[in-house]
Amino acid sequence: MSKTFLYEQIEPLLKDGHLHFGENKVQEAITKWTGVKKTYPNLQLHMIGKLQTNKVKFSVQLFDYIHSLDNIRLAEKISTEQKKINKNVKIFIQVNIGNESQKNGIDVNYLKEFYKKCVDDFDLNIVGLMCIPPHSDNVKIYFEQMVQLNKDLGLSELSMGMSSDYLEAIKCGSTYVRIGSKIFGSRAK
Repeated sequence: MSKTFLYEQIEPLLKDGHLHFGENKVQEAITKWTGVKKTYPNLQLHMIGKLQTNKVKFSVQLFDYIHSLDNIRLAEKISTEQKKINKNVKIFIQVNIGNESQKNGIDVNYLKEFYKKCVDDFDLNIVGLMCIPPHSDNVKIYFEQMVQLNKDLGLSELSMGMSSDYLEAIKCGSTYVRIGSKIFGSRAK
């Protein structure tokens, strides 16, 4: 996750061949990455944060992955904007795996129905599921549940694990981890 870090702090990683970067604010990403994608054509940008429908047009143009699809209105808007520019973004459905009221994501009980609607009605390229598990001493139980949900839907990618729990996420089968502070250090508050 390169969010809040300046391009000058990120550039050494690009020069060393690292090509996947995550952002959580669309405006910051536009400012930081628009020109860079021309210099590094293999660069893959990941929208990690909450995506508002009024930012979808810009997100679809810039990002290669969206990790935070969490409602039907957003699914419909992504579909509409993709068709306008003939682009097929790779998308993760965000699952509220801990059923926490303060977190976004699809309730596990509605996941299958939501997934089917995204694929059948909106023709979205859903590649996997994403979660931010509750703070717990045993995140493994949430990661294992995500693996099973992913398998039940026949999906191959899993976006789970951050700087504090990425090793456990990888052991459980995560294919995308969201690491920022372990690479760049603490963010300014």
